[in-house]
Amino acid sequence: MRSRNPVFSRRGFSRDNGYAGFSTAPQAGGPAVATQGNPYAQPTGTPYAQNPYAQNPYAQQDLQHGAPPQAPATTGRMTIDDVVLRTASTLGVLILTAALSWALLPVDDANISRSYGIGIGAALIGMVLAFVQSFKRKASPALILTYAAFEGVFLGVVSNIVDSRIADGAAMQAVIGTMAVFAGVLIAYKAGWIRVNRRFYGFVMAAALGFILLMMVNLLFAVFGGGDGLGFRSGALGVVFGVIGIILGACFLALDFKQVEDGVAYGAPREEAWLAAFGLTLTLVWIYLEFLRLISILNSND
Repeated sequence: MRSRNPVFSRRGFSRDNGYAGFSTAPQAGGPAVATQGNPYAQPTGTPYAQNPYAQNPYAQQDLQHGAPPQAPATTGRMTIDDVVLRTASTLGVLILTAALSWALLPVDDANISRSYGIGIGAALIGMVLAFVQSFKRKASPALILTYAAFEGVFLGVVSNIVDSRIADGAAMQAVIGTMAVFAGVLIAYKAGWIRVNRRFYGFVMAAALGFILLMMVNLLFAVFGGGDGLGFRSGALGVVFGVIGIILGACFLALDFKQVEDGVAYGAPREEAWLAAFGLTLTLVWIYLEFLRLISILNSND
C-alpha cells in the first residue's frame, strides 16, 4: 500500500487487489497506457479519457460501441456510507483517547516530563503501526483503530501542553481550522474548482517530498546543533512553512477525495473503505498539527 500522504506515501489502497501501482498492459481496442496513483479508473483508448491514472479490473467496457466503463452491479463494493462510517469510527477512537490523555495526563511543572514522555512514546508506536499498515497487502481494521488510539494519546498531550502553556485556546482553534480546511477542500472539489489530474498529483508529491526533506534536515540540525535548527519551525520562516504545510495537507485531502470517488464509482471492495479512512485520518492529523504549530509560533512571537 502506498500513500499520497506526506508522512507515509500511501496511495493505491492495497497492492494485491489488482489495481495498485503502474500498469502498461494494453487495453483491448486501445493503446497501452501507463497508469499511476489512482488505481480504480480505466483508460478508454486515449490517455486522458475518464481518469489518466490507472487501470480498473472491475470496470466493464463495451468495446464494440466504445461505451465508458461501468461499475459492476454486485454486492460487497465500497460505498460513500462505508467510507463515512469507517472514518467516523477511526476519528472517534482518536478523539476519545485524545480527550482521556488530556484529562488523565497532567502537564503541570511536576508532571510535564512524564506526560510528554508518554505522549512521545505513543507517537512512536502510532508511527510504527502506521508504517506496518502502509506495507500490509490488505486493510487491518484492528491495526488502524489501534494506530488511532495511540495517535490520540499523543495529540491529547501535545494539545494540552500548547493550550495550557503557550496559547490558551490553541487546541480549539486548530480543530476549527482543520474542519474549515476539510469543508473548504470538499466544497471546492465537488464544485470542480480543484482538478485532480496527473499534473496535480506530480506537483503535490514533489512539493511534499521537498517539504519533508527540509523538515528532516531542520530536525537534524536542531538535535545535534541545538536551538531551532535552521529556523524552519520558528519565527517568520516557521510561519511560512506552517502555512505551506497546511496547504499541502489541503492538497492531499483533494487527492484522498479523488481516490474515494473513483473507488466508489468503479466498485472497489468494501474493505478498501478502511484504507480510505486511514488515509483521511493521516491527512487530518497532519493538518491539525500544522495548525497547532503555527498557532504556537504566532503566540511565541507576540
